[in-house]
Amino acid sequence: MRILGLAGWSGSGKTTLLVGLIPALAARGVTVSTVKHAHHDVDIDRPGKDSYRHREAGAVEVMLSTARRWALVHELRGAGEPSIDEIVTRLAPVDLVLVEGFKRDDHPKIEVHRPATGLALLCEQDPSVVAVASDAPIEGLAIPVLDLNDPAAIADFIIAHCGLSKD
Repeated sequence: MRILGLAGWSGSGKTTLLVGLIPALAARGVTVSTVKHAHHDVDIDRPGKDSYRHREAGAVEVMLSTARRWALVHELRGAGEPSIDEIVTRLAPVDLVLVEGFKRDDHPKIEVHRPATGLALLCEQDPSVVAVASDAPIEGLAIPVLDLNDPAAIADFIIAHCGLSKD
């Protein structure tokens, strides 16, 4: 599986771009899964529900299963946060895993950047950034600058960069 990240400062448009890329890639025959990194505690379960009670009782993993979907919740119980490489091994095989966040990891990334925010470009300090998706021109970069508002063109770039051509 190929891994490509979308990295950028909060509010740059990473999620909006990712949601636009998934159907653009799928239309080109690329199967996609996603990993979203969060910096805060996330709970997909609710107090009082049986599965929540299973975890609170000490279960390491709890599988929630319905006729429409399933979800696996794994409690770290004090262990360190797994790396993106460890997380990807738990996914079913697909052509491409798009990773939102994990901006400090060294997997290839497209930086999502809006010059109007005045925030620094990550690519200036991160050699794993392979392109910048921006809503305005950026001069002087040694890597491609892609139109943030054109997910179809960014999907074409991703397919070429990752060697995912379905021809």
